[in-house]
Amino acid sequence: MSKNLTKRSEDYSKWYNELVVKADLAENSAVRGCMVIKPYGYAIWEKMQAELDRKFKETGHQNAYFPLFVPKSLFEAEEKNAEGFAKECAVVTHYRLKTNPEDPSKLIVDPKAKLEEELIVRPTSEAIIWNTYKGWIQSYRDLPILVNQWANVVRWEMRTRLFLRTAEFLWQEGHTAHETRQEAIAETEQMNNVYADFVENFMAIPVIKGRKTESERFAGAEDTYCIEALMQDGKALQAGTSHFLGQNFAKAFDVKFTSKEGKLDYVWATSWGVSTRLMGALIMTHSDDNGLVLPPNLAPIQVVIVPIYKGEEQLEKISEVANELVYDLRSKGVSVKFDNRDTHRPGAKFAQYELQGVPLRIAIGPKDLEKGTVELARRDTLTKQFVEKDTVVSTIVSLLEEIQQSLHQKATTFRNEHISEVDTFDQFKEVLENKGGFISAHWDGTMETEQKIKELTKATIRCIPFDAKEENGECVYSGKPSKIRVLFAKAY
Repeated sequence: MSKNLTKRSEDYSKWYNELVVKADLAENSAVRGCMVIKPYGYAIWEKMQAELDRKFKETGHQNAYFPLFVPKSLFEAEEKNAEGFAKECAVVTHYRLKTNPEDPSKLIVDPKAKLEEELIVRPTSEAIIWNTYKGWIQSYRDLPILVNQWANVVRWEMRTRLFLRTAEFLWQEGHTAHETRQEAIAETEQMNNVYADFVENFMAIPVIKGRKTESERFAGAEDTYCIEALMQDGKALQAGTSHFLGQNFAKAFDVKFTSKEGKLDYVWATSWGVSTRLMGALIMTHSDDNGLVLPPNLAPIQVVIVPIYKGEEQLEKISEVANELVYDLRSKGVSVKFDNRDTHRPGAKFAQYELQGVPLRIAIGPKDLEKGTVELARRDTLTKQFVEKDTVVSTIVSLLEEIQQSLHQKATTFRNEHISEVDTFDQFKEVLENKGGFISAHWDGTMETEQKIKELTKATIRCIPFDAKEENGECVYSGKPSKIRVLFAKAY
């Protein structure tokens, strides 16, 4: 497995694309804009999925599954949602092919097999789910409904990049129904906090929690909460969103319930989701010019053992020690691989696991057997140490925790160093051009100003931070009075 990665400082985009492919995470497919997630990449996604699924169930949610296809009439029912996703929709118009009479080896669409109603391939599932909820909800006793689904969605992106933006991607989408406005808002906040906790503590990526502006809000939502992360190239990445939908979808699909007082009212709703774009966030936050750097919590292999030997006799003796270590480490909940392949030299194995971001590597050779030691190498710092065989398991367990915390601290330091307060538009443009990162600036609250700044600089308001303090100021662009600073950045 050859590294030969472009350096991040030379071409960050090229470095990212090469790393995704060379580390065996994903590759482009025969379908335009769609990717193949390879086993190693999917193993990381499965770890994300398992932890998030656990958190969802702890907060009372259950998994279900809804159709991939949405009848066009249902999709159109909530106008803002339909309008927001219309340009990205894939549409099924026919249900059968037939042989081309002019060339029997080719197939053509059978014009007689036109669907009575066209079907939208889901870009999101609010329409089909709220149409379903109409049959589930009659009374306050049927509420709340706390449902999540793990699924694929299709958004016909024209410019695609592996994990970050593809025509089809994997995600989870929660869709909940509530008796009161307050309950729905509390759910929206709770799930945004669940995402923040997961990304911070499991992925070791610091995030800023906030609210989206009206123009950046989810189509059909009254309010959108988000978590924003910062990548090493100074661009922001939206890592998760949670939407308060108000009664918009309930009204669109006529979902009413009888309250405790016997009154008929519309249900209150939320939706929330994260996707395989988190894989992109993981790669771009921690990795370096040598390849992936994975937080131990997400590493499919946390420890790899590589034997260094000449001849079968040496391998047998090393294997005894290695297999004992494998057993002891697994009993501590550590995922470990003993790579005793005879088709690759130790140097090639070292290069592979460095590229793939395995947090810890153990090398054992004949001299190590004599001394009763092993060589232990850290992926994050690229440092090595010799450890007594008897203490290696306890050393590894503590090191894995240390690496997890160290990666979070490193990313937090970088993020904090790249939050710049500015008071003039000249400062704004200078920071954006030369430093990047988040720009904390006053904004007059108008969509016109927000749009003008985007047109001039390509920077968008990533969020209005929840912890932003009120302070009197002047909008960085219009000079009009402002009470709060928001965070701008160029973004993925």
